[in-house]
Amino acid sequence: MSTHVAPARYPAWLPSFLGLFIAVGPAATDMYLPSFPAVEASFGTAPGTAQLTLATWFAGLAVGQITQGTLSDRFGRRRPLIAGFAVFTLCSIGCALAPSLTALAIFRAVAAFGASAGMVIARAVVRDLAEGQEAAIMMSRLILVMGVAPVLAPTLGGLILAFAHWRVIFWVLTLYGAACIVSAWRILPETLPAERRTRLGLAGQMQRYGMIGRERTFLAHAIMGGCSTFCMFAYLAGCAPVFEDGFGLSPSAFALIFGLCACSLVACSQLNARLLPVFGLNRMLTVVARVSFCGTLVLLGLAFAGVHVLWAIVAPLVVVIGCQGFNNANATAGALTRHAGHAGSASALMGTFQFSLGAVSGLLVGLLTDGTPRGMAALMAAGMLGAVIADRFRPRAESFRR
Repeated sequence: MSTHVAPARYPAWLPSFLGLFIAVGPAATDMYLPSFPAVEASFGTAPGTAQLTLATWFAGLAVGQITQGTLSDRFGRRRPLIAGFAVFTLCSIGCALAPSLTALAIFRAVAAFGASAGMVIARAVVRDLAEGQEAAIMMSRLILVMGVAPVLAPTLGGLILAFAHWRVIFWVLTLYGAACIVSAWRILPETLPAERRTRLGLAGQMQRYGMIGRERTFLAHAIMGGCSTFCMFAYLAGCAPVFEDGFGLSPSAFALIFGLCACSLVACSQLNARLLPVFGLNRMLTVVARVSFCGTLVLLGLAFAGVHVLWAIVAPLVVVIGCQGFNNANATAGALTRHAGHAGSASALMGTFQFSLGAVSGLLVGLLTDGTPRGMAALMAAGMLGAVIADRFRPRAESFRR
């Protein structure tokens, strides 16, 4: 039996351990990005069609998170997490054996439904143990491990493509999912005791989601996080065609560029933990949203000016993606601060909103793909403009003030 971890006390290793679970989503998203041209060639489909599988993945994450949050508030954190990873593992096998692009897209959607458990429940565990600025700091430490996935995943995917078929990528993800099942079963402590669990019917749960969604602090922070996610997923869906088709980079060279941006995200997430006690959550959210928006405007200007210089496109991307290392932890902590009693539901609602926008972003990038950074840059700028506007209407919670 697992032991309950009391609020405000948790093992020092727990944030890193949770990072392994929440990293399943980024790893499964990024590892096969370099394989898009190979997937399209394998199935004989047109350029840009592989992005359909990324859009269905984001849609599966959106639907899955709204379900996983409810389950984790009712049954505790461990059992829904194990079940979710089991679904992810089985569907990763389906992806490896998929006979068509349509089948691959369907398996990806269901796999995302399972992987969403790691993303929702890891955030809910953080809220079980900490709140406000402390939760943001803990979330930043969790993102350190989560951020390794975007660094290593496309690089590993590129290496696999250099020596093997793209289907091997999904066999690797199958092993990752199986390892998460064993780890959650044998190691993860239960952070939601039975007396704090909620048992709501469908109508009651819908009322709870409505109550959470109407709460202004949650709504403003969730919109900021969702717009930042829209920006991030425009980059994720659009970067492979830009660098591999537009600039003619090999999958391994693309993986290096992608890894550089991911390193920026990881470094900023760790810098966030150090800066929060100095500047406070409110100021950090405002400044970073504006810096990120300015970075997207620079990228947009270069793209529409027709600048075809690799470093000139990469430089603003490094800044914008690095800013997500601040945005992710801080927007999540702000959104969950008033929802300690139902952190799973609040985390799920926020995640569903974020990845619904991500699915839309992925579809739009597919429609705008032309081998140039213009479509990607325009969508990234639109996302960060939304974040800046949402910040203007965000309540400045007293618990976050210096």
